Amino acid sequence: MINYARDTDWDVTARTLTGKRGVDVVIETVGETTWERSIRALGKGGRLVTCGATAGPIGPTDIRYLFRREQTIIGSNGWTHNELVRVCELAFAGKLTPVVDRVLPLEQTAEGETALERRQVFGKVIITPGGAGAP
Repeated sequence: MINYARDTDWDVTARTLTGKRGVDVVIETVGETTWERSIRALGKGGRLVTCGATAGPIGPTDIRYLFRREQTIIGSNGWTHNELVRVCELAFAGKLTPVVDRVLPLEQTAEGETALERRQVFGKVIITPGGAGAP
């Protein structure tokens, strides 16, 4: 597994680690800012599974990679119906603990957005209209 946040040339690293063959599967959750590198990291017959667009919904695609390397793009919402039902049951029962990186007052929304854009958070950023920790 390669962490794109720590290795800015992760597509090159992926191809290097595979002897320039490329990887079989990329799970793409970010979207616009990582899309092109995700496709370049794939090898012949590789599959890109897209299930998110947190950095934007429009990813540039050089379609020559797709047909020359016979690659496939697959969309996934990440859930089966039964899994979604089970997660909802757990959430409604209060049995899930969300990962919260920080809680900020409304006045610091820009700070929270900047932290998200710079990938400086692990988990959610919660904005409260009444100040930090407000119900």
